[in-house]
Amino acid sequence: MTQDCPTVFNISNQAIGFKNQPIFSNLSLMIKQGEKVAIVGTSGSGKSTLLNYLYQCRSVDVAYCPQKSMLVDTLSVYHNIYMGILNQHGFFYNVINLIRPFPEHKTRVEQLTRRLGLTGLLFKSIDKLSGGQQQRCAIGRALYQRLPIFIGDEPFSGLDPKQSVELLKAIKDQHQTVVVALHNKEMALNQFDRIIGIKDGAIAFDTPATEVSSEQLDLIYHRIEHSE
Repeated sequence: MTQDCPTVFNISNQAIGFKNQPIFSNLSLMIKQGEKVAIVGTSGSGKSTLLNYLYQCRSVDVAYCPQKSMLVDTLSVYHNIYMGILNQHGFFYNVINLIRPFPEHKTRVEQLTRRLGLTGLLFKSIDKLSGGQQQRCAIGRALYQRLPIFIGDEPFSGLDPKQSVELLKAIKDQHQTVVVALHNKEMALNQFDRIIGIKDGAIAFDTPATEVSSEQLDLIYHRIEHSE
């Protein structure tokens, strides 16, 4: 039961902004270890600002998959995934491994690419991949970090529903706590424990997924459909 688990995020009456622009004026939010949380809201409602703030609170423990993947186009799938753990090794170790991959990392990344649906693309450069393949590589970079918390900002953008569910399962298997912003109504309802609706820089609702009313989601998603 997550109510008996440690708290991983605890925000109380916090003002949060982006580039000196206030977004949330009085935000309170608690997330427990083991929770799988979907955050929904229109573009510009504050989802990305909230996720970035959560990441900054626990950056050492968080595998972060931002909306802009920050992949290096000229480097391979292997190199981009491995870059997720550059901070876990020394400079010379990383340089040697990037020039001539160590067997341990090559094997682990190759196994991960198979689960991501990127079989045979290990040393293909990012600029030769489709948008969906690049998105899966970005998720792979986060997964390779093996950290307890995953935060994703639209990590399934450009992927079909089946791929999205498969990748979410991989994320859940790898991470204790999962916080994801997404626009997929069915995925939010069926794949997460809790749904937080963001509207105009405030939490409109914060409810167990099994108790979210259609009216609550319809209001949020109606605005999404007309803003994209």
